Amino acid sequence: MKLHDLRPAEGSHRKTKRVGRGHGSGKGKTSGKGMMGQKARRGPGPYRTFEGGQNRLVKRMPFKRGFTNIFRVEYQVINLDDFETWPADVDVTPEALLAKRMVRKKSMPVKVLGQGELGQALTVKAHKFSASARQKIEAAGGTVVELPWVVERHSRSRGPNPSMRNAEAKKAKG
Repeated sequence: MKLHDLRPAEGSHRKTKRVGRGHGSGKGKTSGKGMMGQKARRGPGPYRTFEGGQNRLVKRMPFKRGFTNIFRVEYQVINLDDFETWPADVDVTPEALLAKRMVRKKSMPVKVLGQGELGQALTVKAHKFSASARQKIEAAGGTVVELPWVVERHSRSRGPNPSMRNAEAKKAKG
């Protein structure tokens, strides 16, 4: 075998399409570009967000960077030093905290953080605990009860969705 014997594999090289070389070739005159207009011109076509000269959607949208997780769970935080004056015989619950105005919203879960010290044994019920808070409560002789938090998924349509929202209420009634 010599250099002049080398050939590419059969079918791996195709002849280039020669456009604009007469109507007998099938690609003469307009070279497969049809009649005039923006798409018949040289170069790439209009950019992908082009809307015919109208102010395009990406320009009409507010300029915002980053990402917002729509499924995040925001907690109302409360520290251990807020329990200094708490009576020992009363459990610390989200309802009791709401009654004493230590948390503001019933619709948000409560998280206990470990800032401060706990001098008495308390039963603390909350939806989430930091590791240091859990350790300090148990070191003081108290107990930690983690409550479940069920996220209510709202209807993705704009209107109300009573069939889904009131499903549990209907089960309780009937």
